[in-house]
Amino acid sequence: MEERKFGLSGFALKWIAMISMLIDHTGAVLFPQYIQMRMIGRLAFPIYCFLLVEGAVHTSDIRKYEIRLLLFALASELPFDLAFYTRVDFRHQNVFFTLFLGLVVVEQYQKRRQKLSSFLIFIAAMVLSEVMHTDYSAAGIVFIVLFYLLYQYKTGKQAVFAAANFLMYGTSVQAYAGLAALPMLLYNGKRGPSMKYFFYVFYPLHLLILWLICRIMY
Repeated sequence: MEERKFGLSGFALKWIAMISMLIDHTGAVLFPQYIQMRMIGRLAFPIYCFLLVEGAVHTSDIRKYEIRLLLFALASELPFDLAFYTRVDFRHQNVFFTLFLGLVVVEQYQKRRQKLSSFLIFIAAMVLSEVMHTDYSAAGIVFIVLFYLLYQYKTGKQAVFAAANFLMYGTSVQAYAGLAALPMLLYNGKRGPSMKYFFYVFYPLHLLILWLICRIMY
């Protein structure tokens, strides 16, 4: 993506996503009565999908990227289960699994294989995400692929994303995810400071802390 002088860097978008995610999860675990916290939290996942595609396009080794996501998916599963289900629960999987499956699909499209085979892998990833009950499931895979296939269309892909999100979720809380198009439109194409592993580690760490707080409070 072409760099612009003004706007939000990838680093800034990560902070927006991380803070909104923290507000969302704090609301879900500790203050479920405050639906406003869940509304704010809807911004996080689309931004993470958007940044995943940016990373996939610019990485020098997408396989290492996939392995990193998978390792953090495995490492995050216990904190995820404890925070949201108070016990180990194999029926639901954390969002890193969704991002991993989406990145695998993006890799297939990058290799410019036959369109049919790439499409079948896309379908397989959606089915697997539904079977595993990953966070955002098939919708998450759709958003990731949408951002990749429309990569060159800065405004267009955000409009399509917002429309697709509305069609999928209507007037539910998840519909507020469409507002994430606004900060993404301000992306200036610059990476900004790295702090890569900080953002990875924050996910399981904040879930573990929320679980501990919940145990103390209740």
